[in-house]
Amino acid sequence: MELKRVVVTGLGAITPLGMDVETTWNNALKGVSGAGPITHFDTTLFKTKFACEVKGFNPLDYLTDPNDRRELKDFKRNDLYTQYALACAKQAVEDANLLADGIDRDEVGVIFASGIGGLHTFEEQAGDYARHEDRGPMYSPFFIPTMIADIAAGQISIKYGFRGPNFGVVSACATSTNALIDAFNYVRLGKAKAIVTGGSEAPLFPAGVGGFNAMKAISLRNDDPEGASRPFSASRDGFVMGEGGVCLVFEELEHALARGAKIYGEVIGGGMSADAYHITASHPEGLGAKLVMQRAIEDAGIKAEDVDYVNAHGTSTPVGDLSEAQAVKDVFGEHAYRLNVSSTKSMTGHMLGATGAMEAVFCLLACRDDIVPPTINHADGDEDEHIDYKMNFTFNKAQKRTVNIALSNTFGFGGHNASIIVKKYQK
Repeated sequence: MELKRVVVTGLGAITPLGMDVETTWNNALKGVSGAGPITHFDTTLFKTKFACEVKGFNPLDYLTDPNDRRELKDFKRNDLYTQYALACAKQAVEDANLLADGIDRDEVGVIFASGIGGLHTFEEQAGDYARHEDRGPMYSPFFIPTMIADIAAGQISIKYGFRGPNFGVVSACATSTNALIDAFNYVRLGKAKAIVTGGSEAPLFPAGVGGFNAMKAISLRNDDPEGASRPFSASRDGFVMGEGGVCLVFEELEHALARGAKIYGEVIGGGMSADAYHITASHPEGLGAKLVMQRAIEDAGIKAEDVDYVNAHGTSTPVGDLSEAQAVKDVFGEHAYRLNVSSTKSMTGHMLGATGAMEAVFCLLACRDDIVPPTINHADGDEDEHIDYKMNFTFNKAQKRTVNIALSNTFGFGGHNASIIVKKYQK
């Protein structure tokens, strides 16, 4: 069976660095941190009091008719994670001109991911029951369909009438990369002409911050939020939580060309693996990380030395950064010293179920613009003796270079690993 070529024809983003893709990209190239004090709730009793929040999100910006009060009510009834999903999907669908006459919506699917789903909805509903348990169950009829992690995919499909493959994906921090790989496979196998794909997350509420605090997974650098995410530096002390939504339109090349669609780049391969080691810690030797990159490279039909840029999972955790750096060396050998590596989580924070989609967008734009976004917050002397700094981690400043092929890594709790590879589009 001949596989179809898959290109990206639409992008959308709601992130801590901006309310659209280009603003987010430009701020990333400038090395801007999205971190600051948490405003979603009172953090007085919490160990960590900062995160990378979305700033200035206004539901009115994402309605078909801003004056339609019913549409606004329906939009706001969604959990925040679904609101982010609908917002970035609107940007991507419009960017791809996917509602144009002649496009068969039976052939357009939605595969959209969230690692946690409606955490705030769950927290609110469980809290209401706890406060009023003497009256018996008082749950909202919207509780379950608002909370579940697949409802963002359903809501996007309903809004636009896309009747192709439709489902959500859950694999912790690898979630949206897995969604992208599924979308890639459905299109290249001819199961759909286009797939709206990506991920969203809104975990910055007491249960999310408190839960990750209890695990000792997130940074406690409350005196320096903007400098807290410092991947591959010796002083890293945990990741910085983020939120937002990121959407891409994957489309069969022939279909895109026939309608004159704009093309950002091409998706050429994806890999998946498991650490089979621990529920939260990565394998200390990076076995799963090595395997997933090797599988992605093989699937893309390229050689390791063809890769110019690796967007690392790089969460700023002591164990995770170390094992990934070693895995990159093992997979790329001497070429590891010629390619660029960077962790954009140093700026966006860890957007959990949205992070893979965000980093795939960064890879596409790195190929488009021939520039690698930086890993910020590294200082001279802040070096881990176990990391090989002869590798180019693109510290503190974006670097111009030819980027024809880029690989993005995402690794999730449970040992889930996913890597996706994109390239410059060439006819």
